[in-house]
Amino acid sequence: MHWSEVTPKSVYLNRRRFLGGLAALAAAPGASGAAKLEGAVKSPYSTTEPPTSYKDVTHYNNFYEFGTAKTQPAELARNFRTRPWTVSIEGDVARPKVYDIDALLKLAPLEERIYRHRCVEGWSIVVPWIGFSLNAVIKQAEPLSKAKFVAFQSYYDPKQMPEGRHAGIPLPYVEGLRLDEALHPLALLTVGMYGEVLPNQDGAPVRLVVPWKYGFKSIKSIVKIRFVEQQPPTTWNITNAREYGFYSNVNPEVDHPRWSQARERRLGEFFKRPTLKFNGYGNEVASLYAGMDLRKNY
Repeated sequence: MHWSEVTPKSVYLNRRRFLGGLAALAAAPGASGAAKLEGAVKSPYSTTEPPTSYKDVTHYNNFYEFGTAKTQPAELARNFRTRPWTVSIEGDVARPKVYDIDALLKLAPLEERIYRHRCVEGWSIVVPWIGFSLNAVIKQAEPLSKAKFVAFQSYYDPKQMPEGRHAGIPLPYVEGLRLDEALHPLALLTVGMYGEVLPNQDGAPVRLVVPWKYGFKSIKSIVKIRFVEQQPPTTWNITNAREYGFYSNVNPEVDHPRWSQARERRLGEFFKRPTLKFNGYGNEVASLYAGMDLRKNY
């Protein structure tokens, strides 16, 4: 299937089956006890690799607002309140708007996409996410011609996230993409995984997933999407620009200053495997960086 093919009409006609709002779905728990997300269409954008176990993906997390140890977010985010929730679309757009989370879900059909992910620390996972392409939100906002980048901001509440004061990074967490990157169909606005709503520790109620970049680019618990003319600041680049560049594409040919990026360990496996350039999505996204020095623009 070509990236520009339109979702079948039958998908839209089935929206009533699963768009009663995530809050209403809480009465239908899945196997893990989380609310199920029914009716998401299987996406052709998925890898055929087997998903990492649900337990590993939900108990080995980077979410510094809930602690810097990988096991802390699953415990400390348990009572994180994700209702009510709004996402503000603002900046250089013709149609700024504040969306309630359930209204945001109605912008496009939900899909299940099985993506590979690579963490800059050397581990990787495969996750069946549920969401839709970020470009649905962007097209609705109608960016002005001067908008060249998209900036994202996470929710931060010191009362609910007291570990944030020990995170060692500035909060709230901020990230950014170039506009053409954000428009790419693989960039996923995500509300669920493994057939259920997102667990708190994995970025509930809505997060970004950018599978060809290192995991820290996939910002969690989004409250603001802003369109801007200049390259926006990003949290890890602010914290340590030498180690974390703006683009942060998976590139095994360029070592992190403190370790090699050539190999990775998939959670649940013992042996390491070679890391793929652009995390294996080069056929789809390499053209975005034609002519760029990806050692300089890391």
